Amino acid sequence: MHVKILACAIALCVSIAPAFAQGIAEDGKDEFESKCSKCHSVDPAAPPGNGPNLRGVVGAAAGGRPGFAYSDAMKGAGLTWTEDNLVKYLQGPTVLVPNNKMAAAGFTATTAEIAADIVAYLKSLGPAQ
Repeated sequence: MHVKILACAIALCVSIAPAFAQGIAEDGKDEFESKCSKCHSVDPAAPPGNGPNLRGVVGAAAGGRPGFAYSDAMKGAGLTWTEDNLVKYLQGPTVLVPNNKMAAAGFTATTAEIAADIVAYLKSLGPAQ
C-alpha cells in the first residue's frame, strides 16, 4: 500500500516538474508588471521606453530590436533570447551580458521560478507586430 502511494506521489512530482521549468504565464504577467513594466512595454503599438519593447522577444537576437539604442555590450553579445537565456538574464543581467545598460535593481533576488514565469508570459504574447 505504501509503495503505491509513494509511486503515485513520485509520478505526480515528475508530471508537474515541467510546469515549473516552463513557468506560469499568469504569474509572469504579475511579475512583469511589478518588475519590468517601468522600463519595458509589451503593447505592440508602444515605442521603446527606457528599455526595448519586449513583445516577441523570445527567439529574437539580443540587441536587435528596432528603435532602441542598445549598449555595445548587448549588440555584441551574440545571444538569441531563448527561454533559457532570458531566465539567466533575468537572474543576473550584468552577469550574462557584462556592461549592458539594463539596471539590475529589482532582479538580484529574482529566482529561476519567477524568471521562468516572466518568460512564459512574454512567450504567451506571441510575435512582435
